[in-house]
Amino acid sequence: MIGDSPAAPLPSAGLPNPLRGEVWRVALDPARGSELKKTRPVVVLSAPGLGHATVRVCVPLTGWQPEHRKMSWCQRVAPDVGNGLTKVSTADAAQVRTLDVVRFANKLGTIAPGKLAAIAAAVALVVEYEPPAPATPATA
Repeated sequence: MIGDSPAAPLPSAGLPNPLRGEVWRVALDPARGSELKKTRPVVVLSAPGLGHATVRVCVPLTGWQPEHRKMSWCQRVAPDVGNGLTKVSTADAAQVRTLDVVRFANKLGTIAPGKLAAIAAAVALVVEYEPPAPATPATA
């Protein structure tokens, strides 16, 4: 966990405070090139306790397509009562973005913990993150 509070308050009253694991509808425009555009759902990945930061690391959701099965960085997200989605979606980890909270329109729901972990793992895959090997005790 980063910081010492699970949900640090934002510096300006009236701004949304999206938390890790929540699904929000967010305005992604203006976008450039192949970036996902429009207002669409995102999954918030930022760890809690980032102080007074008004940005969040997010993975946008787009409509699920059969070819996404072949893309290891895409995670299928089925709609359910908890996440607030209305159609089967893809969390496209290759489109991970940092977004200011002023772009966040409304909270749709919360993603299941196992699916959140799978999306975070897909982001790690995109950036080729490998956790460091555990330290071994020094031998005399």
